[in-house]
Amino acid sequence: MGTTFTAADERWMRRALALAARGRGRVEPNPMVGCVIVRGRRLLGEGYHRRFGGPHAEVNALSGCTGSPRGATVYVTLEPCCHTGKTGPCTEALLAAGVGRVVAAMQDPFARVAGKGFRRLRRAGVRVDVGLCREEAEELNAPYLKLRRTGLPWVILKWAQSLDGRIATRTGDSKWISGPESRRIVHHLRGRVDAILVGIGTVLADDPLLTCRGAPRRRTACRIVLDTQLRMPLRSRLLRSSREAPVIIATSFAAARRRRRRLDRLRAAGAKVLSFPTRGGRVDARALLVELGRQEMTNVLVEGGAEVLGTFLDEHMADEAYVFVSPRIIGGRSAYGAIGGIGPARVSEAAEAEGVTCRRIGNDRLYRLQFRRRLPRG
Repeated sequence: MGTTFTAADERWMRRALALAARGRGRVEPNPMVGCVIVRGRRLLGEGYHRRFGGPHAEVNALSGCTGSPRGATVYVTLEPCCHTGKTGPCTEALLAAGVGRVVAAMQDPFARVAGKGFRRLRRAGVRVDVGLCREEAEELNAPYLKLRRTGLPWVILKWAQSLDGRIATRTGDSKWISGPESRRIVHHLRGRVDAILVGIGTVLADDPLLTCRGAPRRRTACRIVLDTQLRMPLRSRLLRSSREAPVIIATSFAAARRRRRRLDRLRAAGAKVLSFPTRGGRVDARALLVELGRQEMTNVLVEGGAEVLGTFLDEHMADEAYVFVSPRIIGGRSAYGAIGGIGPARVSEAAEAEGVTCRRIGNDRLYRLQFRRRLPRG
């Protein structure tokens, strides 16, 4: 039989989840974790993992206790770690404090933990109950779980379109389809991801900067350009700002061999150039994601253009999307559509969204959705 949790247990765990979310964009590639320490009805201490390399949630909660935690119940959103990394093991801190019970939302899939933390606590006589608010905890740390279970980062698609699904007019003009309120949200999003990815077509057409401006920056995102033929302009704003934020150019093996002088000049201008196989005449985006996962990038924001967005949908590599819809109608048979790529042959094969939400942002509407996951459960 499973553990029966009380209403009080759930209330304290939800508090721990709310605390954990405060670490978004600051702790990756670590998970967001919150911790609440309670005796009876009294809150003794609480904390969360504030930054990568800093103390974990349990240690922060213990250090903030207003009374002795001996015999207390600890509510934590993820299994306490039992190994020494950048910080010491949280299991030992909990045992040294003499806590009596640990309630965890879920097990950590990280191989160095993965049930070992629970075993260490139980063997020392601590009662451990697992599974309270598991779905909410998995949702909170979905990018971390994907990285640990598959080796791939969480992929967020973002685009702004008119009501009739256009991202530019027939002449290519696209400034500005969305309003200033929507653009502020995009900068908030850029400020919490590890990488922002665009195609070379977007660079040639718009010369974007792709940095976080006018919003809190929790991370400095790497700017990535899919550039199969090494067409990146040496005087682009991306390269001129490479000291402000890193630039990666993902090109083909063939172009790297054939255009060696060009490759050297791009590197001298501040870019890191990585070579990949091609698929359908373009850099293999999945191979790129494997490399970004190897670098422990947790969240990748794909901003376009249409062909790049279409590729990620065609290959079922997208996890989430932010779609900003303007009240404009552009029209024109040669105006640019939001999504390119090959597209499905049948409606039943189309990318399917779930958990769709919609809210008003100025005059726009923001649709936020997740695609059906193809994640193994661990």
